[in-house]
Amino acid sequence: MLSKYSSTQRNQIEMIALDELVPANHLVRKLEKAIDFSFIYSLVEDMYSDVGRPSIDPVILIKMTFIQYIFGIRSMRKTIEEIQTNMAYRWFLGFGFHDKIPHFSTFGKNYERRFKDTDLFEQIFYHIISEAAKKKLISAEHIFIDSTHVKASANKRKFQKKVVRKETKAYEQRLQKEINQDREDHDKNPFPPDKFEKNETKEIKESTTDPESGYYVKDERTKQFAYSFHAASDRNGFVLGTIVTPGNTHDSQILEPLVEKVMEEVGKPEAVAADAAYKTPVITNYLIENDITPVLPYTRPRTKEGYFRKHDYVYDEYHDCYLCPQGNVLNYSTTTKEGYRQYKSDPKICKDCPVIMNCTQSKNHQKLIQRHIWEGYVEEADHLRHHQTIKDIYAKRKETIERVFADAKEKHGMRWTTLRGLKKLSMQALLTFGAMNLKKMANWTWVNPQTG
Repeated sequence: MLSKYSSTQRNQIEMIALDELVPANHLVRKLEKAIDFSFIYSLVEDMYSDVGRPSIDPVILIKMTFIQYIFGIRSMRKTIEEIQTNMAYRWFLGFGFHDKIPHFSTFGKNYERRFKDTDLFEQIFYHIISEAAKKKLISAEHIFIDSTHVKASANKRKFQKKVVRKETKAYEQRLQKEINQDREDHDKNPFPPDKFEKNETKEIKESTTDPESGYYVKDERTKQFAYSFHAASDRNGFVLGTIVTPGNTHDSQILEPLVEKVMEEVGKPEAVAADAAYKTPVITNYLIENDITPVLPYTRPRTKEGYFRKHDYVYDEYHDCYLCPQGNVLNYSTTTKEGYRQYKSDPKICKDCPVIMNCTQSKNHQKLIQRHIWEGYVEEADHLRHHQTIKDIYAKRKETIERVFADAKEKHGMRWTTLRGLKKLSMQALLTFGAMNLKKMANWTWVNPQTG
């Protein structure tokens, strides 16, 4: 039977408390119960003057940003609109029915005047981590590292081409020392310091809208200016550290500083799991030398079809040489400034070899194999991946760091950004992952007051 609700209660006057309008199991109640936000006062105390007009409560400012990032609201302007009408958000901020909500530009102005050149957001992020650790929610013996691209607020067609000098990697000083030691061990003269100086340049596309972003190319359809959000998570999906770089920065360059950050703030992990992009001599050397187990996947050889693969040539560690599939020796030749030992065959023997067409196309009939001085660490990582424990750890990647990025993009507005510049994007990363950690902690520790 069709019924019509004819009367209206829009003008009904009732006496009711704001607290009664917020459901007992609403997320804002869980957030308020999970952490005491008053810790923010001590962090910002030195950023405010003792004279002048009273400021907006800094706790309210930070809570407003958490509303934005926890509930995936696309901008602060939209967040303020939501707070105007959402009683749960008003309750969370401590506002009454008639309290005036701050203007949407309030946070932006405070950021520029007070928070911009501070580590406030990093301190907030790690305070949430420490609270989760106190509640026994952090399990950081195994950490999972990866990165994801966030579309920059920049038109991909507005750029200028620029020639820049290639950056020096953090590990190069350590590598250079070992290269010279390796050359001396092989009775070769060490390279002088100026030999390692890189004057190499490269041409890049620099956005005229956001110069600090990087031009990212995934395939023919995916070309854009972007930022890379690098993150490390534990086995429970809590993000333990994050670093933001331009989108054209290779993942492998960031693992070492990210692990260092986790060790400094949380503790040293027993194992680090990452995908194939991180399977390099430099990374495996760093992890094994620091007594951290590398958990890395199998990678297919990149040899052309029809040619012998590198593993078909057996390395003899004792005699420091390679043996080809026909049993001939490739002797050590030199160590390059890039850290590769070169092993060469005897052209006189190779010239009449029956399988030379499967070995090399060299005009002088000489086979060259390059082996990084830290190649042994990669081989050790390959041996480790056959252990069942390592297989079980690597299988957790899809449930941890990959799920973190999926949730961040689908539920917390991290697919693209409206901010510009590395500092602001770092703030967004810390607030997004901090919000996710806070939400997880709130849900996991919540006890329904109605059930006890």
